[in-house]
Amino acid sequence: MPPTAPAPLSTAALDLLAQGTVIPAHPLALDEHRRLDERRQRALTRYYLAAGAGGVAVGVHTTQFEIREPRVGLLRPVLELAAETVDRESDRPVVRVAGACGYTAQAVAEAELAAELGYHAVLLSPRVPGADEAGLLDRARAVGEVLPVIGFYLQEAVGGRYLSPSFWSRFADIPSVVAVKTAPFDRYRTAEVVDAVSRADRAREVTLYTGNDDAILTDLLTPYRAGGELRWFAGGLLGQWAVWTRTAVTLLEEVRRARAGDHDLLVDLLRRAPQLTEANAAVFDVRGAFRGCIAGVHEVLRRQGLLAGTWCLDPAEQLSPGQAEQITRVGAAHPWVTDDTFVAEHLDDWLR
Repeated sequence: MPPTAPAPLSTAALDLLAQGTVIPAHPLALDEHRRLDERRQRALTRYYLAAGAGGVAVGVHTTQFEIREPRVGLLRPVLELAAETVDRESDRPVVRVAGACGYTAQAVAEAELAAELGYHAVLLSPRVPGADEAGLLDRARAVGEVLPVIGFYLQEAVGGRYLSPSFWSRFADIPSVVAVKTAPFDRYRTAEVVDAVSRADRAREVTLYTGNDDAILTDLLTPYRAGGELRWFAGGLLGQWAVWTRTAVTLLEEVRRARAGDHDLLVDLLRRAPQLTEANAAVFDVRGAFRGCIAGVHEVLRRQGLLAGTWCLDPAEQLSPGQAEQITRVGAAHPWVTDDTFVAEHLDDWLR
C-alpha cells in the first residue's frame, strides 16, 4: 500500500506535542440523571488550562467510550465543548487530541468529526476485535489521511493486546504518525516499544509519550539507548493527570531540570516516584482490577468541587469497596501529590 500523506498540520500545537507536555485524559461531567453537565464539563477544561496543561485528550477511555452509543449521542457535544472552551479561554497553543475507536470506517468518521471541530491529532484505540496487526496499520493509514495520528499501546487489563516490535516500527514509519502513547503497564513491553520506534526510519519524527500511569516519573526520568540514539519520553497523556493536574505540570518542569543535570532534584523525584504510583493505585482501583478507575478519577474531582458526583454512563461503573478510603489515605500520606489548594482558589471562576 503506498505511503499515506499526512493531513495539514497546526504547526504551533504539533510543535508543542513534539517538545513534550502534560495532556490530561478529559473526564465526562454528568448530573444525577447521567446527563451531560455542560457547566462542569467546561469547568474541567478551564481547570486543565489554568493548571498549565499543554493539551487535552477528549473522547478517550476516561471520557467513557459509551459517549459514542446512539442512545447516548455525546461524542460531538463533548468534543465541541472542549474545543470551544479552549478557543475562548486560552491565548497559547493547546494540543487538542481526539480519541477514535472502532473499525476503519468508524475511526475515519470520528477523525473527520475531530478535524471539523479543530482538533490537531487522533489517539487511535487499539481495541478492534478480530483485527490483526496489518489491519490496524491499514486503519492508521486511513485515519492519517484526515488528521495526524498518535498510536496507543493499551494494557490488557482494560482491553488492550500485545503488539509486536515489528508492528511499532511499521506504525512509526506511517508518514501521518506524530507520537506513540506507551501504556502497557509493563516494563518489558515499554522498553520494547521504545526500541522498536527508535529503529524506524521516521524515529526522529515520532514523539514518545508515557501512558503508564503506574510508572509516570520512572518513564520520564529514564534515558533509553535505542536505535543508536538516546531517547526520552517527552511528556505524558494520562488518566492520572486528569486529577491533581497542577502538580503534574510542576512535575514535568522538575523532570526537565533533573534531566538537565540537577542531581539532587533527580534523587528527590526518584524518591517520590513510588508515592505517585501508590496514589495512582488508589485512584485507578488496582485492588479492584481497575473496575473503579473512572469513578476514582471522578471521586477526586468531586471532592475538589469540580464534579457533582461520581456518576458514569454505565451504572455498574462505580467506586470499589474501600476505594474511597484508599484515596483519602494516599492524599493524607502524600499531600504533595494533590493540588486541592490551587483548585479551591479558582473553582468559582471555573464554574461561572
